[in-house]
Amino acid sequence: MRAVAITEFGGREKLKLMELPEPKPKAGEVLIQLKAASLNHLDIWVRNGLYKIPFPHILGADGAGVIVEVGDGVTNLKIGEKVLISPGIGCGVCQECVSGRENFCKLYHILGVQKDGTYAEYVVLPAQNVLPIPANLDFESAASIPLVFLTAWHALVTRGGIKPGMKVLIHAAGSGVGVAAIQIAKLFNAFVFTTAGSDEKLEKAKSLGADVLINYKKEDFQERLKIETQGEGIDLILDHVGFDTVMKGLKSLKKGGKLITLGATSGSEVPIELRFVYGKNLSIEGIYMGSKGELMEVLKFFTDGKLKPVIHAVLPLEEAKEAHRILEEREVFGKVVLRI
Repeated sequence: MRAVAITEFGGREKLKLMELPEPKPKAGEVLIQLKAASLNHLDIWVRNGLYKIPFPHILGADGAGVIVEVGDGVTNLKIGEKVLISPGIGCGVCQECVSGRENFCKLYHILGVQKDGTYAEYVVLPAQNVLPIPANLDFESAASIPLVFLTAWHALVTRGGIKPGMKVLIHAAGSGVGVAAIQIAKLFNAFVFTTAGSDEKLEKAKSLGADVLINYKKEDFQERLKIETQGEGIDLILDHVGFDTVMKGLKSLKKGGKLITLGATSGSEVPIELRFVYGKNLSIEGIYMGSKGELMEVLKFFTDGKLKPVIHAVLPLEEAKEAHRILEEREVFGKVVLRI
């Protein structure tokens, strides 16, 4: 099968289009012929060597396609079904997994990290990791949803306890998680502040419902928040930037506020002044993905059009290097998708 894989860590030039063996499903698994795969920053971290992996390794956590083979014991899925991937994989039998909290499983991992991913014509997955595509979505749109919308939902709804009227700060409006989080926050009638590095991205964020737009290259977001909230502060912050934003974020929270960290694109070693944390009764929570049950809940809102995929570009599989360039150079608003 055709696949884009790496045989060593490094830059975009390490992405190679190659022929690799087609995987075969074992008992409890399905073989999916992929039609689309979407990129995440996770792919770049894997490519750069953040994780120990065997080579050659196929990147990609998100994808959508058609089931072409089912393993023994799979009775709930049929050949020919159009499906998308739930990219978080647990052991399936521990207490956390059977309780619907598989992202707390000791063996939990994300497709495309410890296991070959979706930059390929075929992928094998446990049957519990595939879901039907909402009828109103094409393969590219379906592939763009799972990781970012699941992460944003788990952060805002499950862990953040978002409520109508809450003041929510969402960094990096143009990122996949940012685009998802703005829409989910508005679904709950929250008041959304968002940051981006260009006015063009901010205008697009406004079209998704963002209320206050902050160009971090032109103004200090902490000072702007102080003015906009009249010194009262923010209820909830979603931060996947890290070093550049965390401490300013903590200082921008109201008493009892919460900062949820779900990534660190600017660096993960962050100095924190603890007096702001304990002095204002603040909470800092880390999240890693979410559960399949949460993804199923999110997908309902795509069926009725209350949430929508936002795709920046669709490129053929052969142009994976260019897709990585777009993501790395922050040209993106929404998702970059590979058509297979």
